[in-house]
Amino acid sequence: MVNGLPKLDRIDLRILAHLQKNGRMTNVDLAEAVGLSASPCLMRVKRLEKAGYITGYGAHVHLQKLGDTMTIFTEVTLSDHRSHDFQRFEARIRAVDEVMECHLVSGGYDYLLKFVTRSIQHYQDTIEVLLAQNIGIEKYFSYVVIKTVFTKQHYPLERFFAPQE
Repeated sequence: MVNGLPKLDRIDLRILAHLQKNGRMTNVDLAEAVGLSASPCLMRVKRLEKAGYITGYGAHVHLQKLGDTMTIFTEVTLSDHRSHDFQRFEARIRAVDEVMECHLVSGGYDYLLKFVTRSIQHYQDTIEVLLAQNIGIEKYFSYVVIKTVFTKQHYPLERFFAPQE
């Protein structure tokens, strides 16, 4: 046990690696891919779910097939830096549907946000609503994505967390 969680071995990591690439694969296919029989594989998956290593399953939507969208990264600096200022900002920004990611960062600004909107005007309208809410934004800088070269949907778990033997 590490931090109250079951310790993962190389097979657990393999299971996670395969499921994050294809969460719809059958247990039989997963078991074969990781070198287990079906029953022990299913028991491991259930244990990983129960321990919170697997937080859900979902579909990856090809957004461009639905229509044009804009991706904008935004640096946000807060006017004050007390604990409740960060909490207030984070609580409000979490409720903005267009914000896909929010990262508290070190460096010259406080947060890096990833917006996905229908257009530049949609983004500007969203920012203006945020500014009007008085959630502590002192300044922001926007970076419009011209082209997304690639987006990975999975982490190299076996490289990151290979058990020390």
